[in-house]
Amino acid sequence: MFPSRLIGEIEAPPSKSYTHRAYAAALLSHGATRIANPLRSRDTDATLRSCILLGAETRDMDGGVILEGGDLKTPEDVIDVENSGTTLRLFTAISSLIPRGYAILTGDESIRRRPMKPLLDALKDLGAECWSSKLDGTAPIIVRGGGLRGGETRISGEVSSQFISALLYASTRSRLGARIIVEGDPVSKPYIDASIEVLKRFGFKIRRDGYSVFEVDGRQSGRPCDFRIPGDFSSAAFFLAGACLTEGDVRVRGLDPRLPQADSAIIDFLSRFGGCVEYSGDVVRVWGAGVECGGELDLRDCPDLLPLIAVLAARSRDRVIIRGVGHARFKESDRLDSMAVELRKLGVEVKVLDDGLEVRGAGRLRGGCVLDAHGDHRVFMALTILAASTSEGCIIEGAETIEISYPQFLEHARILGLRFEVI
Repeated sequence: MFPSRLIGEIEAPPSKSYTHRAYAAALLSHGATRIANPLRSRDTDATLRSCILLGAETRDMDGGVILEGGDLKTPEDVIDVENSGTTLRLFTAISSLIPRGYAILTGDESIRRRPMKPLLDALKDLGAECWSSKLDGTAPIIVRGGGLRGGETRISGEVSSQFISALLYASTRSRLGARIIVEGDPVSKPYIDASIEVLKRFGFKIRRDGYSVFEVDGRQSGRPCDFRIPGDFSSAAFFLAGACLTEGDVRVRGLDPRLPQADSAIIDFLSRFGGCVEYSGDVVRVWGAGVECGGELDLRDCPDLLPLIAVLAARSRDRVIIRGVGHARFKESDRLDSMAVELRKLGVEVKVLDDGLEVRGAGRLRGGCVLDAHGDHRVFMALTILAASTSEGCIIEGAETIEISYPQFLEHARILGLRFEVI
């Protein structure tokens, strides 16, 4: 990656989180759903394959997918979620709804380290039979079919919001309905909101008391619909931040402010880091020289922004404390350690905290070193943007990781003026 200035306009890639959720809701709905503008990536393809294994029929349409759901079936093969935590959590719960037999879910090495015990325990409360094949609360997961009874369960909200989303989806088909009591202050609340928004679009009924209690009627049948996937703030955030770091001017189209997205918080964060931000319709524009920020930032509701906020903090000339992201240790990599290791290579002082990072910004960075993505797509993309703002550029290993969530990342980067070579 060579020193570059990002200037230009791109269309936001489709939202990964909404693509996952729309596919799963369509699977639980009787009839054909037209899903326009879905993200095609390794993670979302894993969810689509999971739907097919559980009985969905799919066919391509112009600009999207038609998915016919309804009656679930016992999968003919192991459900391989590859690197997708959302797929693992959602389909562990949904697999309890198959009429008979067993479903086995597994994934790559990273997935097989992610915690699953809270979800398994909650599903057992609701009548499911499910367990870790290693008996350690991690994948591979075995789920026995026969349907979900329902009832009441309690689950911690402090590990992953995906557990709550998974329970909401599966409970719509339970025999008795479910009452889900969330203990503690849940992380990543906007992702819970997104799950409920999608389920409601498909006609499912959910009642809630804030983020502490959710009540779901049982024996529901969703209504197929036409669902358009919005642009993804999570992916757009990298280039918007790149404009701030490289004194550039970037416009991203297709960002719908009406649907809850955790990483829309990047707009406020970039303003705090000194960027000029303009929001008009579905277009976000960021320009100007930024990074003058200090103080404490809470990412509890938007943990996927951690790598990007860390690189912004590295370019600051002040101390930035990032809080609320202890659960980022259980992503594609341990993102606290991954970012600390890579920023230190660039001469930035970083301290790993229990729930975040303390970064003492070094202003303009020289670069000239080899950085590693640690097998993590968001770490790679964040380091790419940081490298563009250095005086000498950097070599970054791990470009293949972008296939997980943003296959067009380097193509869009080149459109915006980022100079690089693939070696």
